[in-house]
Amino acid sequence: MFLRLILFLAFTLSPLMTAYCSLGHKGTDKSELDSSSSKIKKNKRRYLIALDPGHGGFDMGATSNQVEEKKLTLHTAVLVRNHLSRMGYRVILTRSRDIFLPLEERTSIANRTKSHLLVSLHYNAFKSPHATGIEVYYYGKGSKWKCINSKRLAEAVLSRMLSHTGAASRGVKCGNFHIVRESNMPAILIEGGFITHPSEREKLKSERYLNHLARGIAEGVDAYFR
Repeated sequence: MFLRLILFLAFTLSPLMTAYCSLGHKGTDKSELDSSSSKIKKNKRRYLIALDPGHGGFDMGATSNQVEEKKLTLHTAVLVRNHLSRMGYRVILTRSRDIFLPLEERTSIANRTKSHLLVSLHYNAFKSPHATGIEVYYYGKGSKWKCINSKRLAEAVLSRMLSHTGAASRGVKCGNFHIVRESNMPAILIEGGFITHPSEREKLKSERYLNHLARGIAEGVDAYFR
């Protein structure tokens, strides 16, 4: 009786197990996954992202307790570039070293290269040491297409930055800054935190925290194109 039961179960379940294994194998075919990943990366190569590290040279930007905004922005831009490059995007930096670059030249670089997006990186400062958090600006006038897409980019980037850093949100705002006003493409200006806030300044001195922040920016850009 026991032997009959075993033979019955083996005969009944065998087709089901075969079908299950077959489906499982089909769903995890490595060649298909590699091909799909390759196509996605190839599509992303169409997009050129211009990263603009704010300040530079004699223009130090905000400073507090020996922390200089111009150094933070460049360091962050390099980290963002690395993340975006790994995702498959093409990236240019308006400056890759500690030099002064006029605002007109920064937007001119993005416009001349026909970049698809312009992301300007900055860090905040305030007379009160209690001000904290991340905010993202876009230009709310002019071309309706540019305005709508700049706002969408700003929202995507801020959301991912907050998710990766746990920082306080100061929201997405309109701003009449040259860098976002004079670009031909959707553009945002990020204020990644306050170097005048003691605990936030300490975080910004951390390579790990800056990398989280940079990853959030890169994922925001990626989410925009998706």
